Amino acid sequence: MDFLNWNFFFAIEVEVDYIYKMILVTGGTGLVGAHLLLHLIENGEKVRAIYRQEKGIQKTKSLFQHYDKLPLFDAIEWVQADILDIPSLEHAFVTITKVYHCAAFISFNPAEEEILRKINIEGTANIVNFCIAKGVQKLCHVSSTAALGDLASHENIITEETEWNPEKYHSDYAISKYGAEMEVWRGQQEGLEVIIVNPGVIIGPGFEDQGSGQLIKKVADGLLFYTYGKTAFVAVDDVVRIMIELMESSICNERFIVIGQNIIFRDLFNTIADTLKVKRPSIEARPFLLKLTWILYWFLNLFSQKSNNISKDTLQSLLNNKEFSNQKIKTAINVSFLDIHQYIRDHFSRN
Repeated sequence: MDFLNWNFFFAIEVEVDYIYKMILVTGGTGLVGAHLLLHLIENGEKVRAIYRQEKGIQKTKSLFQHYDKLPLFDAIEWVQADILDIPSLEHAFVTITKVYHCAAFISFNPAEEEILRKINIEGTANIVNFCIAKGVQKLCHVSSTAALGDLASHENIITEETEWNPEKYHSDYAISKYGAEMEVWRGQQEGLEVIIVNPGVIIGPGFEDQGSGQLIKKVADGLLFYTYGKTAFVAVDDVVRIMIELMESSICNERFIVIGQNIIFRDLFNTIADTLKVKRPSIEARPFLLKLTWILYWFLNLFSQKSNNISKDTLQSLLNNKEFSNQKIKTAINVSFLDIHQYIRDHFSRN
């Protein structure tokens, strides 16, 4: 066979290799998934994303427009599927080599315990099973700091090695994310290469009705109260950048806490208020006041058909003083994190 013929077959092989190397993103219509899609497409990756409803796709499209990247949106291959619907996942997994599992249900409402466990645990189990069955090379699972362990009396900062204590109280959301991680580790034991990331509260533009977007909206609407509780925050850009770097590296079968800073809620609220040019929250919400607030919302919920979106767990979290360590991920890939206060000023400023 002459040189030209060899070149011809080599070109075919390269083309086939390109076609059959595709990344699947679940939760592509959420904050993390949408930003991840943008970064992957910018990197020239061939990407397929799952959606359940057309309106979800529009949110992702709006995010691309927010960053003046709308032409890149058409590079995404969208497939209608549900992580709880196994037949629909069959088509989604065709030619997939890597999976980013960002889909999850977030709620601290006790009435939604069943759907939390179904989506977060059963849904993750389905994704893991398909990864194994279809020979996927590597899975990245987006977990949460809520799934991390509980501090012992001699400990003062939560790391990846902090042990989960089943005797201690955990929210239904935390239990569901911990259960999802157990499904991922099961997949690892069956030969699947996995990465788990545990982000703190994720800050990012484009999704006002989700997660930190709701928090920013409350401050914008004139939030009166603050607390001296503390938790971990991280910019969405850092989360997706780290996910991609870990997936492209030889690192596998590890979990990483992905947080930028541990921040007092009062300080965060003040930064948001100053950025939005609204009044800072001015009343400290002490434990008694928060308890009274929850009782009031619970009572009002008895006479309302709307679901009470303020739970006891949500209010209690505002009083926590948990500290999380990001040393492991810094050591693994030598990453530096964006300053959360500056990130808020850069992305939420009202000109």
